[in-house]
Amino acid sequence: MKKTDTTPDRKLADEALLETIQRETFRYFWEGAHPVSFMALDRTYRDRTPDDDKVTIGGTGFAVMAIIVAVERKWVTREAAIERLSHMLEILERGPCYHGALPHFINGRTGATIPFWRKDDGGDLVETSLLFQGLLCARQYFSRDTSVERRLRGRITWLWSEIEWNWYTRDGRKLLYWHWSPNNGWALDHGIRGWSECLITYVLAVSAPRYAISPDTYHEGFAASRDFLNGKSYYGIELPLGPSYGGPLFFAHYSFCGLDPRGLKDRYADYWAQNLAHVRINYEHCRRNPKGHKGYGPSSWGLTASDDPDGYSAHAPENDNGTISPTAALASMPYTPKESMRALRHFLKARDRLWGRFGFVDAFNETRDWYADTFLAIDQGPIIVMIENHRSGLLWNLFMSIPEIQTGLRKLGFESPHCDGKIA
Repeated sequence: MKKTDTTPDRKLADEALLETIQRETFRYFWEGAHPVSFMALDRTYRDRTPDDDKVTIGGTGFAVMAIIVAVERKWVTREAAIERLSHMLEILERGPCYHGALPHFINGRTGATIPFWRKDDGGDLVETSLLFQGLLCARQYFSRDTSVERRLRGRITWLWSEIEWNWYTRDGRKLLYWHWSPNNGWALDHGIRGWSECLITYVLAVSAPRYAISPDTYHEGFAASRDFLNGKSYYGIELPLGPSYGGPLFFAHYSFCGLDPRGLKDRYADYWAQNLAHVRINYEHCRRNPKGHKGYGPSSWGLTASDDPDGYSAHAPENDNGTISPTAALASMPYTPKESMRALRHFLKARDRLWGRFGFVDAFNETRDWYADTFLAIDQGPIIVMIENHRSGLLWNLFMSIPEIQTGLRKLGFESPHCDGKIA
């Protein structure tokens, strides 16, 4: 593949290079958006666009956050952004919901549910959480006293207030459940417990203006699992929470696109220390490369969920088949700025194989001489958002200033410097 006009110059200074990476990756959510709803396509390709209408609810949450960055950075106008968001809300308002929650995938033209699995054809509480992490940031950002921005805020508030989080406790159990379907009920039986990407789900569920869950559901469900507390050391780094070696890096990204981990603490952990340890363990694993994979090292690292030569997998030190995902290192920029910047510049060396029309492709595996031809919404979005949080704290400041979120965090016993050390 020939060098594209959008390939960043590796000689750019750090700030200019970060701006370029963010802006070019944003094209996925702007030029590559669904043509009717302008929601985020689940995935697209180097040289073609899928011929279906599948859009992703969680990925659209990242798209909303990316649009906020684009307005702030003046890549698009405020008016154009509001128009896009309004189209998204129109589809969300008229499509089916499941006790207020949305499915994993919908048809971007009609709003109809597209099943994820055979029995996963209803509400997906985690995808819904990722969507509303973004929409609530938009409600906070578009705060002008104009009719168009008031209407935008009102529409988001209405959708937010209609989610029946307590329904997803399955008749009052002290645990949230990931899925419910009118056709299959609770057949998937997937309780949301143990450290993962789902902290945002519990925070939103406790913070909800209607249908909120009790704090006990967080403490006795999510945090009571044997897979929550850790305390062991890996590569000489103590990990407070989560599975051995930390799991895939999206655990440190998805919930923390909005939740600011700096100084965020509760009875279980300091979440900055948690995420920093997780990223450093992942980095050390790739640097030391115990499995001898080709291409690993201090400039080429990052294991998370992504495409790979055999399909799709949640890559991590304990599930390491030699696949590195650029989003893993780049979305870790707030935690490991030097190591992430070094990886960014290294990835650009392979520009013909790693760079495409919407930024870095999803993943690569040098051992098998494989380079993805795909871009995924849930991987491109955190690149833009987490780099912005590193540069300005924009999304962190927006999300942490939301009144309902502050109330919810207080109920859960969190502290944060966003409110003089305590949530108030």
